[in-house]
Amino acid sequence: MSSTPEIRPRSPKVVVIGAGIVGCSLADELTARGWTDVTVLEQGPLPAPGGSTSHAPGLVFRTSPSKTLAEFAKYTVEKFNALEVDGVPCFQQVGGLELATTPERLADLHRRAGYAAAWGIRGEIVDAARCKELWPLLDESVVLGGFHTPDDGLARALLASRAQLERATARGARFLDRHTVTGIEQENGRVTAVVTDRGTFPADHVVSAAGFWGPVIGRMAGIDVPLQPLAHQYVKTKPLPELAGHAAEASRPILRYQDRDLYFREHTDRIGIGSYAHRPLPVDPFAVPAYEDARARDMEMPSSYPFTTEDWTPSWEDCRRLIPALGASEVEEGFNGVFSFTPDGMPVLGESRRLRGFWLAEAVWVTHSAGVARAVAEWMVDGRPALDVHECDLTRFEDAQRSPSYVRERGCQQFAEVYDVLHPLQPMEQPRPLRVSPFYARQQELGAFFLEGGGWERPHWYEANAPLAEGMSLPERDAWSARYWSPIAAAEARATREKVALYDMTPLRRLEVTGPGALDFLDRMTTNNLRKKPGAVTYSLLLDERGGVRSDLTVARLAPDRFQVGANSPGDLDWLTRHAPADVQIRDITSGTCCIGVWGPLARDLVQPLTRDDFSHEAFGYFRAKETYLGHVPVTALRLSYVGELGWELYTTADLGLRLWDTLWEAGRDLGVIAAGRSAFNSLRLEKGYRAWGTDMTDEHDPFEAGVGFAVRRDKEFVGRSALSDSPPTRRLTALLLDDPAAVVLGKEPVSVDGVPSGYVTSASYGYTLGRCIAYAWLPTLPTGTAVQIAYLGEKVAATVAEEPLFDPKMTRIRR
Repeated sequence: MSSTPEIRPRSPKVVVIGAGIVGCSLADELTARGWTDVTVLEQGPLPAPGGSTSHAPGLVFRTSPSKTLAEFAKYTVEKFNALEVDGVPCFQQVGGLELATTPERLADLHRRAGYAAAWGIRGEIVDAARCKELWPLLDESVVLGGFHTPDDGLARALLASRAQLERATARGARFLDRHTVTGIEQENGRVTAVVTDRGTFPADHVVSAAGFWGPVIGRMAGIDVPLQPLAHQYVKTKPLPELAGHAAEASRPILRYQDRDLYFREHTDRIGIGSYAHRPLPVDPFAVPAYEDARARDMEMPSSYPFTTEDWTPSWEDCRRLIPALGASEVEEGFNGVFSFTPDGMPVLGESRRLRGFWLAEAVWVTHSAGVARAVAEWMVDGRPALDVHECDLTRFEDAQRSPSYVRERGCQQFAEVYDVLHPLQPMEQPRPLRVSPFYARQQELGAFFLEGGGWERPHWYEANAPLAEGMSLPERDAWSARYWSPIAAAEARATREKVALYDMTPLRRLEVTGPGALDFLDRMTTNNLRKKPGAVTYSLLLDERGGVRSDLTVARLAPDRFQVGANSPGDLDWLTRHAPADVQIRDITSGTCCIGVWGPLARDLVQPLTRDDFSHEAFGYFRAKETYLGHVPVTALRLSYVGELGWELYTTADLGLRLWDTLWEAGRDLGVIAAGRSAFNSLRLEKGYRAWGTDMTDEHDPFEAGVGFAVRRDKEFVGRSALSDSPPTRRLTALLLDDPAAVVLGKEPVSVDGVPSGYVTSASYGYTLGRCIAYAWLPTLPTGTAVQIAYLGEKVAATVAEEPLFDPKMTRIRR
């Protein structure tokens, strides 16, 4: 009796460019998922092809302010711990130790310990004596304390590459060295092949994992890769008598001396030292020599540039102060190793919108390599990573952030700040200002304090409002939470609650969706009912196929086939464009338009005299839209409020923006109108429990966990509907009120329930109306009134689960 053989779908042809740690990891992850037709092309010789992997010192510290990077690193350690080559393990779990020699750094280590607890990484703050026990060569007198992470350690990057290469090869992948890529072929907007100096390789998918050569490969594909290679100094000392007789490659924790931008690791009887203390040394990726050319120039490999002694000298003195045993030693060898930085310090991952099938896995350090490879493999095979990667998505950069000069300048700054103590609100210093709203000149006149986001200058408060803060009773803040904060924010929040304020909402992304199929398309892509008459505004969600919240939107139907969509990121445009049928056009109109939020109990008193249209609640209800004129200015008015007060979002074209501001300002003088900033805005929106996508919720969360299930209509079809569960959530985005009116937290702190770490804070701000700090946190489902503890700067801060919304639960202030 015969049986019909199973017909399996053809494995897509994948070409990976680059056989460093990322390319090898990706080939392993893809073939493990059944995509076995994988070809990895490498211009250098294997197993050490000469890129950043070939010289990587291998230090793996998993703790990061970014949950995503921490998860990447955790998986990398887990995977490499299980790999070995010829009996040699690919990871040595010696632990990690970060030192503090200043009070500011010690406070920062407490914050890092909080990140570790939030992301599930073992670690503890230790005193100077314990630091000395862990690293006996330290001068204990200069150390105030440290952060010890026992499960960190050293990745043997070339061995890990080889181990994964062999596993992938066993499943059908092939690795071809000495193949230099010379072109990327494409047809009808899709990649078709990779051309090399030794032949052409057809491909359904091409992944650039070329490291600092990424921009070179990107140019062949017509894709900008926002990556700046920089050289970084690394030395090895002569053998130290204090380490004589050591058989192991390393026995002490990897060490960071961040106050002097240095790190250390053992090489048996020598010490390897890396420095970020020197001036940035940018490298032109288009001028990096090929492997043989590098050898001809007496370079060990293309990624190893000649050592610049003058850059090293100050760091050597710092090394000797920390480790006195180095006083009798010398540097035996050193080089300037090239690796990649991006404008925001994060990897660049994902499929290009301009060239389908062309993927990037760039600006990835060894620390995150296996985790990144798993995410990209899941993305390619399953359609999305299991982990939220929006911080790394290649679509995150605005056009204004992709110029070569911007990428170079910001990349160099990222290098300089690798070990700096950075506040979560701290903006980059240059190049600024880059993007400004039409109201910028007026904001400057009012003494706006600007922070930056997405290239935009964003007022956080206005010094002109300082007199309003006089006499207000506010709790005193610690030095950290007082940075990038002013009591003026409290005055602006109160003015919004009591009178009326103007908010610059221009940086919020706006898409115009038009065409005969616009309604059907948007209704299918989003969770709420959009089949309403023109003039309706609907809050809705974009879900992925697994039911995760990709974004939240406000969709205004301005005409039967014309919609204005308030979105979050360039990724929203990419997602919608990918799914749009031929009869739908999508256009980003953000840069050509502007927006003022007019909010407060006197908002109607301000705008009504400026228009002949009826702005009463009966004629212009909540979540309604109207195209009208205010004075001489045509506006699209949306009856929305993200601060919990009566008001409108008023949109016009950029050329008329200044006229709109002046019209509203003059009309509001007798009403006591003020300009208010994002610091007050954030406080007010948290009092109302309004979620911020990317901070409070991502595609790792479903709508019901995130508290936005009210925007889901189960009686219609939409992307992700079938993946939504009917079971009650086991975790929720939970509102917390801090018990002590003087206590504050800022976000990303771990939260414990009954002394057990159980979640982490997403957004936090002082609620000036409530007189308490508000924190939203991902936690197991807990009843209202449950006591929890939030770790802040090493202290336990008491908080209580609160019922939402915290302010005006009946919405009487908005709907009036």
